[in-house]
Amino acid sequence: MLLAEDLLLLLVDDATGKPVTDGTKLDHAIAGALLLELVLQGKVDVAETREENVRKGRLVVRDHAPAGEPILDDALTFIAGKNGKKPDSVIGPLGKGLRARLLSGLADRGILRREEGRILGIFPTTRWPAEDSHHENALRERLHDVLVVGLTPDDRIGALVSLLSAIDVVPKVVESLDRRALKRRAKEIAEGAWAADAVRRAVEAVNAATVATIAATAAATSGSGG
Repeated sequence: MLLAEDLLLLLVDDATGKPVTDGTKLDHAIAGALLLELVLQGKVDVAETREENVRKGRLVVRDHAPAGEPILDDALTFIAGKNGKKPDSVIGPLGKGLRARLLSGLADRGILRREEGRILGIFPTTRWPAEDSHHENALRERLHDVLVVGLTPDDRIGALVSLLSAIDVVPKVVESLDRRALKRRAKEIAEGAWAADAVRRAVEAVNAATVATIAATAAATSGSGG
C-alpha cells in the first residue's frame, strides 16, 4: 500500500465515501505523500548541500530505476524532469488526477466501493465508501498507539503523521479526549528525530511545500473570485 493510499483512506469517510477535509488540502497532501514515498525508497532526495547543478534544498533523483508501481514510476519520471527544482514546484502537478487514480485503484482491489449517482437528479457524483476496512483499521490502531499511547513511529507512520499534522487533520483521523495534546504530539513527531537525517530533511521540506502550495492555491482561488 502506498503512503498516498494510506493517507487517502484515512481522509475519506468510510460510510459516506466523501472526503473529511477540503479537496485542495487532500489533493496536495496525497501528492506530498507520493513524493515522500519516493524519498523513503531512496529514489528522490532533498539536497543537503549544493551539488552539481542542484542547489541546497532542491530535489534530486538518486535512483532512476523503476519502482515497479505505475503511479510511483510516473511520479519519478516527472520529478526526474524537474531535477534541481524546489519541492513546492512539483506538488501541484503531481496532484493532478492523482486522487481519482488512487481511488479507482483502491476500488479495483476491493478496498473501496465505487458508488455513482446524481445530485438533484442532474449532476453526476461518485462516492467511495469502504468495502474492506481491515488495512485502514490496522493503520488507525498504529496511529493511535503512536499519537495517544506514545509509542515510537517507524519511518512510514512518522511521515504519515507529519503530513496529517501539516494539513491540520489529526483530530479527524485519531480519536482522543484531548485534541490539544493529540495535535501537540503529532507536531512533536513531525519535528522529531524518528528518522535518519536525509528522511527527516525531506519530510520537513515536503511538509513545507505542501502547506505553501495549499496557501498559494487558496490565494489564487480567492483572487480569481474577487
